[in-house]
Amino acid sequence: MDSPEVTFTLAYLVFAVCFVFTPNEFHSAGLTVQNLLSGWLGSEDAAFVPYHLRRTAATLLCHSLLPLGYYVGMCFAASEKRLYMPSEAPEAWGLFLLLAVTLPATACILIYHWSREQWAHHPLARTLARYALPQSGWRAVASSVNMEFRRIDKFATGAPGARVIVTDTWVMKVTTYHVHVAQQQDVHLTVTESRQHELSPDSNLPVQFLTIRVASANRYVKAFDIRLNSAEYGELCEKLRAPIRSAAHVVIHQSLGDLFLETFTSLVEVNPAYSVPSSQELEACIGCMQARAAVKLVKTCQEADAGQCQQCYCRPMWCLTCMGKWFASRQDPQHPETWLASRVPCPTCRARFCILDVCTIR
Repeated sequence: MDSPEVTFTLAYLVFAVCFVFTPNEFHSAGLTVQNLLSGWLGSEDAAFVPYHLRRTAATLLCHSLLPLGYYVGMCFAASEKRLYMPSEAPEAWGLFLLLAVTLPATACILIYHWSREQWAHHPLARTLARYALPQSGWRAVASSVNMEFRRIDKFATGAPGARVIVTDTWVMKVTTYHVHVAQQQDVHLTVTESRQHELSPDSNLPVQFLTIRVASANRYVKAFDIRLNSAEYGELCEKLRAPIRSAAHVVIHQSLGDLFLETFTSLVEVNPAYSVPSSQELEACIGCMQARAAVKLVKTCQEADAGQCQQCYCRPMWCLTCMGKWFASRQDPQHPETWLASRVPCPTCRARFCILDVCTIR
């Protein structure tokens, strides 16, 4: 491949990936299916279900056209291959063209099937039909969903490709090609996984994401997973009627203090350990009076006479958890991005120390 082909291929690959997964920059520029076809899709707030019936169909069709768009572009980027004449094009390109035409053709057939009988065959419509009363149809359920979505007290979070919406009656997950719906009174919710990330891309702070399994008692409704920030867990629980169970291995940190305490602990554990003299007996932590004293403040971040930190001469009197809580309590809650790099006074002698000076006892 010569330079124009390589350049176009790389550029189109980046465009295709961004068009499918839509980063913030593409959303800001309006390069999304929802924005480009907004006139036909209508308003999500005005009619949630009809909007997503059309959106999922349009998204499927637009994404299926991407390979064909690449082929058309290559007709100009590699004109010497005569790709605009399929009969004269190399065999590999002929097979690619066949695939590029088959994908949107298949998508059109599927969308036509969905749209029959006023979208009654769409997966979303079929799911809603599972909750319809015998004397009504899926459109009555859709009207209920539309009405509840318009309320301002709904819970909504997540990226555009994986939004989580909880109303008074419904738990929904909106993805690129599908809308999962379950009725609150029929669901069993279980926190199956928690993942800790040291830095959030939005705030440069530690963040925890929870994965919650939503399983409906209706065997015809498929279970699905929702993912959200643990800081939003409390708000979600307030909106849900059903309790959320947690797997035995899952620990949920609902506050910034909880997240900081876990990060504080992990950082202290890699600091040099402090050896207690054999003649010294460790007492109970004076903070909680439950655990045994487990940390000693030893200036290790810099030389003894350098920097802002000071040497602490107190004997070990605090457990790691209480020391972490003390460290967090001395921080500015309006600027959590400064917590890890800050210095605080010793709880007893007031000598200033940083996280690097907190040593576990061995």
